Amino acid sequence: MALHPPDPWGIIGHEAVLELLPRLGASTLLFSGPEGVGRRRVARWYAWGLNRGFPPPALGEHPDLLEIGPPERGLKGRVEIRLEEVEPLFDWFATHPRERVKVAILDAAHLLTEAAANALLKLLEEPPSYGRIVLIAPSRATLLPTLASRALEVAFAPVPEERLYPLTQDPELLAYAGGAPGRLLRALADPTAFRARMEKAREVGGASSWRRFALLKELFADEEGIFALYAAFRHRPQALLALEAAWEALERYVSPDLVLARLALDLET
Repeated sequence: MALHPPDPWGIIGHEAVLELLPRLGASTLLFSGPEGVGRRRVARWYAWGLNRGFPPPALGEHPDLLEIGPPERGLKGRVEIRLEEVEPLFDWFATHPRERVKVAILDAAHLLTEAAANALLKLLEEPPSYGRIVLIAPSRATLLPTLASRALEVAFAPVPEERLYPLTQDPELLAYAGGAPGRLLRALADPTAFRARMEKAREVGGASSWRRFALLKELFADEEGIFALYAAFRHRPQALLALEAAWEALERYVSPDLVLARLALDLET
């Protein structure tokens, strides 16, 4: 296994993306890929690089960088990015950068309401010469077509498992990460919470119907619990498909109780 020196930005993998980005001239980019894979870190790296040169120094905040996004999602946190959250972009882009380029990072762009997306579209159609916008979403298909058609996609693949070995070689942790360094780092930062989630996720399959439903409701309260379920059922392909279908249904705002009741049946051992 080739050794890779630690990246000052905390970026693990994605060397091809880092090599490509400095050569791109598009005003709007779509960073697609799994949650926790490193899209936000690379977006910040890109913003700093446009202003300070590539590879950029690893520093703190930058006056020409603006980040917009929702809080953590789950049953309690399924949110939308509304018009009032996007409107500040117009005033921000109306002034010139302090350095070279203003970069706005819009996280979870697939959660934009139609009104917010339409407002953003005006900015994408006539961006200032000194402006760049990075949309972050799971895939092009999850964006409204009008936005997707105006963004150049940069795809982020899961990081190979062996690249995560310096952090851990625990099979369960690696399964939980699913090639997403950010997800793994969060688990390592709070191992007690990680173990508690995994214990509940492992209990799901053999629990009684009512207990299974209660566990699913608790685990689906945030994304970390959902990832724990993916790790616990990683050897059951049909269960993984059921989990994916449930998550997609919740993103479409289908009734959580209906979704989880169906999932409880699908995950019965």
